[in-house]
Amino acid sequence: MRGAGSSRGFAATGTGGAAALRLRAEAAALGLPELMLAAERLASSVDPGAHGLRRAGTGEDFWQYRAAVPGDPAGLIDWRRSARSDAAFVRERELQAPQAAVLWVSGAPGMGWSGDPARPAKRDRGRVLALALGLLMLRGGERVGVGASPARPGRTQADALARDLLAATDELPGEAALRPHRRVVLVGDFVGDLTGLRGLLGQAAALNCRGALLQLLDPVEETFPFAGAVRFRAPSGERHATGNAAALRDAYLARLAARRDELAQLAAGAGWQFGTHDTGAAPAAALLWLHGALSP
Repeated sequence: MRGAGSSRGFAATGTGGAAALRLRAEAAALGLPELMLAAERLASSVDPGAHGLRRAGTGEDFWQYRAAVPGDPAGLIDWRRSARSDAAFVRERELQAPQAAVLWVSGAPGMGWSGDPARPAKRDRGRVLALALGLLMLRGGERVGVGASPARPGRTQADALARDLLAATDELPGEAALRPHRRVVLVGDFVGDLTGLRGLLGQAAALNCRGALLQLLDPVEETFPFAGAVRFRAPSGERHATGNAAALRDAYLARLAARRDELAQLAAGAGWQFGTHDTGAAPAAALLWLHGALSP
């Protein structure tokens, strides 16, 4: 629900054809440097390090000592540690194998809304969060993609992530984007029909795809601060007028709470994490939550 005392809102605009495609591509190119800079700054302020799989293997980080057993090559023995006891010990490292993740930020018309010019639109905050998370994963040696785009490793993939996020639509990633044990991040306001989301989470659960669902709202949508005569307009153009907006507050907040309960249950049923974030809050906490939600 969008609202303002003077009938504010966003209406969906039609797209199609080569000219529209060129315009969208040009807009994406113009927004790419700004998005990349914001994501780089956010990722640099929050860098939890690379994921480890918490088992012995090839990696750079020390994991544990274990007692040597017959058949262990002499080169694996840590002689300094062994000298402190009567037994020989092997120094094991933690396995850090490349993993794959899929990022998605809703491009629905309502995601372009902000309740205050001083705050970013929901889709802008979502894109920065997703790209910053992608940068952290790439730095950890992981493979990352947006939607159905291939998940690839390396610093050069960062530009592709930014371009794909800027071009994203409201269409959820399809079944082709899901793979066994792949991790998925979905960011949106999730205030519309949840049929597609239910289907995707069901498919993800069947493939053992872990993930995180982040509902991103504007503070106005969190609190419904309207009073008096207000005209509301949805992105679709649908309008609703009331002479006493304050009388609608309790019912609105109850419906918001019910929707969040529904989203939390859907996420839990698929083995996913569910979180919320509003555009009036600092993004670092949301980024840390996302990163932690995907940790092994």
